[in-house]
Amino acid sequence: MAKGIILVTGAAGFIGSTLVDRLLGKNHQVIGIDNFNDYYDPKIKEANIQLAIKNKDFKLYRADILNFNKIRQIFTKEKPEIVVHLAARAGVRPSIENPKLYGEVNILGTVNLLKLSADFKVRKFIFGSSSSVYGNSKRLPFTEDDPCSQIISPYGSSKRSAEFFVESFAKNTDLKCVILRFFTVYGPRGRPDMAPFLFTNAITKGLPVKQFGDGSTSRDYTYIDDVVDGILLALNKNINFEIINLGNNHPVALTEFIEVIEQISGKKALVHKIPLQTGDVLSTWANISKAKQLLGWQPKILLNLGLENFLRWKKTKPSWQ
Repeated sequence: MAKGIILVTGAAGFIGSTLVDRLLGKNHQVIGIDNFNDYYDPKIKEANIQLAIKNKDFKLYRADILNFNKIRQIFTKEKPEIVVHLAARAGVRPSIENPKLYGEVNILGTVNLLKLSADFKVRKFIFGSSSSVYGNSKRLPFTEDDPCSQIISPYGSSKRSAEFFVESFAKNTDLKCVILRFFTVYGPRGRPDMAPFLFTNAITKGLPVKQFGDGSTSRDYTYIDDVVDGILLALNKNINFEIINLGNNHPVALTEFIEVIEQISGKKALVHKIPLQTGDVLSTWANISKAKQLLGWQPKILLNLGLENFLRWKKTKPSWQ
């Protein structure tokens, strides 16, 4: 495993906090940055990071990546050697309502991190991107050389724009960069605005499930531990610049997804069909040949097991989570 101080932005989020715990378990020194915004209840992020803040090798900064001077102070003091940039405004539908915020955080915030990483001679920059950059591309499964000309949400646009900045820094500085495109990550600590949380919550409580469209839309659900495995492998590889999909390579239709939750929970879903929402793509499906070849990465957790783990975790959480 690559040595040196590792800075993780979005450290109290779903993927970020899971990564932080794994890094600390491998005896790394980790610096976390998170602004604990109110996109969802900040109490959830506080709970996510509780284990880490008890570890002597972890230091948390409550800061906004848009505050360049504050982030520069952190770089000056901590001198990170690796940056894993996961902080972002997430969510397709909210990005339609507030595209300006998504542009600022996801693009300018990334530029701030890239500029400081280059100035402070960071060895490696890992950027957490999204399958949303593919939009409604007709090339299935999605491959990293896709022109991404079918983006349909401001969120997808903001992540793709940030990718261009990452690539330009990789080409014009000594900063080695890896862009990881995540595909519908789910599992323990999963965000409360995402389908796995919303659907399991509704079905287990006997509440109506909102099924968008006829149920034929599909997602390439990828378990959190598999995604973190991919990040850790990317930290180890001597790569100057690459874009790599991290997905399960197995799209699951919405109707099938609901059926799996029914089987696991032993409860019948009360399905309420509503029209497809603006910005929602029809399907996501990752070609993971590149991840296998360059990282030696292969997803291990099937959907049934992943959702069982998620439901088990969810039962231990407070009602607000």
